[in-house]
Amino acid sequence: MCAMARPRKPLLSPDRIVETARDLVDREGLAAVSTRRLAAELGVSGPSLYNHFRTKDEILEAVADSVSAQVDLSMFEDGRDWRTALHDWAVSYRAALRDHPNIVPVLARGPGRRPAALRLADAVYGAMVDAGWPPAQATSIGALMRYFIMGSALGSFAGGFVDDASAYDPADYPHLGQAHLLAEQQEKIDERAFEAGLGALLDGLAQQYERVRA
Repeated sequence: MCAMARPRKPLLSPDRIVETARDLVDREGLAAVSTRRLAAELGVSGPSLYNHFRTKDEILEAVADSVSAQVDLSMFEDGRDWRTALHDWAVSYRAALRDHPNIVPVLARGPGRRPAALRLADAVYGAMVDAGWPPAQATSIGALMRYFIMGSALGSFAGGFVDDASAYDPADYPHLGQAHLLAEQQEKIDERAFEAGLGALLDGLAQQYERVRA
């Protein structure tokens, strides 16, 4: 009996579609994604995608959830106190968004029905309630952290300045004499700003926690 020849290309699967779509979003942005473009990238016919996803939006939802799945949640299960866990989770979340910034607008819509995103929300809320936060405040903490992390991923403060000193005439902007140097230190400045903001948020929450537990 003759063995069947192996297919020249990997069989089409939801995971392969999502991985290809994620790579395309990372490289070229959301606007580059279409079923026709994805089919070309995958080397298949367009209709074959519909065996796995009904619409382009479903594909983008799956891409967004694949990024949510990259966020570490172990800190909510290994005994870390709520503040440390929240800090470490926020750092992991931001790292995932930093690696895939173009998908952030889809993630910002909320978890919807996405499994990984719902597990993320469940883990944060559950950890805060278990730590003694009232349910309403635990919900607010999850929302607050999400606003902060998403906002930090939507753009770079330092990257918003050009590296041309002439763009910041001291006559017009007396305090921006060094602003043209920010872009070359973008990663360091943005990281420092994120940590400063995260620390301030957690300090404020710690004060609220003392009142809640009093």
